[in-house]
Order: sequence, then C-alpha cells, then structure tokens
Amino acid sequence: MSVLYIHFHGSSAGSGGSAIGQELYDRLLALLAEFTPVVQALPPDAALADVTGSLRYFGVDAVALAERIRARTGGLYGLRSTAGIAANPLLARMVAADGPPSAVRVLPDDMDAVTAFLAAKPAAALHGVGPKTARTLASYGLDSVGRIAGTPLGTLQRILGAAAGRRLYDAAHGVDPTPVTPAAPPRSLGAEHRFGHDELDHDRRRAALLALTDRLGLRLRAERQVARALTLTVRYADRSTTTRTRKLPEPTAHTQALTALAYDLHDRLGLQRARVRSVALRAEELTAAELAAHQLTFDPADARARRIEAATDRARDRFGAGAAHPAGAARPGAA
Repeated sequence: MSVLYIHFHGSSAGSGGSAIGQELYDRLLALLAEFTPVVQALPPDAALADVTGSLRYFGVDAVALAERIRARTGGLYGLRSTAGIAANPLLARMVAADGPPSAVRVLPDDMDAVTAFLAAKPAAALHGVGPKTARTLASYGLDSVGRIAGTPLGTLQRILGAAAGRRLYDAAHGVDPTPVTPAAPPRSLGAEHRFGHDELDHDRRRAALLALTDRLGLRLRAERQVARALTLTVRYADRSTTTRTRKLPEPTAHTQALTALAYDLHDRLGLQRARVRSVALRAEELTAAELAAHQLTFDPADARARRIEAATDRARDRFGAGAAHPAGAARPGAA
C-alpha cells in the first residue's frame, strides 16, 4: 500500500497562513478524489489518500503524483501543501512532519529505513501520543521511539494498559494496520485560532477556546442546529497535532456547555510546557435543533445564562457580530 498524507497550508506556508474554511476544504477533498477514490478527510486541513492504484493508472511514481496534486491546489486555490508518502498512515503523517513545510517527503517501504527513521524521534512524534502520555513514558526513560521499540510489549502494557501498550509497541516499530477509509467529513462547523507566537500560557489558550465556542455557538443558533460532540485539535510548534473528541451530555448550541467541554478537553491534555501554535474546535454530528430534546434542570443560573445568550444574539443580529463578546475571550488574531 502507498499512502499519501497531505496537509494544506494557508496562502503563506508559515504560522501566519490563513485558516481553511469548510467550503474550500470540501473542494480540496473533491480535487483529491480526482486522483484516487480512497480519500479520508482529516479536518480541518489535512487528508489521507491510498494512491496504490493511482500510480498504475497515471503511470507515475508517488512523488510525481503528489507534486501534481500540490500544483493543482496551488494553481486553483493559491495554497501551499506538505505531503508525506509511506506504507501506512502513521508513517505518512510522520514523514510529512519531518522538516520545513511545503515539500514532498518519502519514506521507503523498507524495514531498515523505517527503523532508522523512527529511532531518534521523540515519543510525542508518534500519532496519538500527547504531552501527558509522553511525560509518563519519559518518567520511565522512554523518551524516544527507538527506546520504546526496544522495550518489551509487556512492560509497555503495564505502563499504559493492554490496548494502549499494544498500539504504542506497534507504532514504535512502524506498524499501523489502520486502513485509509473513504469518507466525507461529517456535517460539522469549525473555527480555529492561530496564535501570533508559540503560546505557552494556559489562560491565553483558554481565552482562545472561549472565543471559538462563542463563534460556534452563535453560528449553530443562527442555523438552528445543535451539536452532539466537540472535537479539539491542538497544533504544536513542530507542526504535530493532538486531537480529542467527546460527546456532549446532550445535543446543544449553548455556548456555556460548549465552553465547559472545550476547557475540559484542553485541560486533560496536560499542556503545561507545550508550545502551541493554534487551537481549533469543531462542533460535530449536527442535527436540527427542533429534533433535539433539552433536559430541564430548573437551575436559575442556567436559565439566566440562556436569556442573556438570546439577548446577545439579537444584539449581534442587529448591530453585527462585534457588538458583544464574552469577557476574557481572545480576539481573532490576538496573541
């Protein structure tokens, strides 16, 4: 199998590049589908594609195909992109992140090459290993993929649990049985905040999340939609990411409920010393508000918050989105 991972940047490839909206992202997925039917969306700005059959169909190698895709996205939409090509999704992601943006990188399907590539990588470079897990591993001296690969499976399972230990053991050896699953992104709404510099401050990250949940809540209510789940994506200075999704207690468009879950997702990552480049939230599994039931709480504070929210929505509808915003929320583009 030959897997292509592609990350789309804004009009300038650095951290200041503009965010990719849902409409443009859908167009990019459609463009990829012109090259292969096996495309898996990775919102908000990336995708996986199994190009094994495409290489035979187009009569080119993987690098030439990736460059053709990059040329199309650049010519049509003015975007830059970074591509990684490897034998499975894990390795394709990792090789894409192994250097400056806006390039095509290939990891040969050779065990010696894979072992050499992985050996010196930090534990956090493995997809799914967040800062908290990386610190746990480091406390046992397992701060590199090479050291993890040299650790017996049973030891890793005692540290992380049976399932997580097995996944980490396989990943450290470059094994990823996950197939590329063709699927369009579910109906969702997304928003992203990019910091002006690598952000270390916990409170500033929460202020950014508050601004994002305020935007998402307003859009959901305007479209008479509710979300059943929320996804947080944190992008770090080295361009690696951590993504977490959790169901909401009930389908909602209430900003206060969205904010509470966003804060909890963020705080559970344990990002005390992480250099964060951006945070993004997606309201997932949307459904019409009239089809969702709301559990009555008889809580005066909740009722008051919803009345204030409705009044604020009316003010914004009349005077513009900037007419009101939550105290303590980061402004768009703020550091």
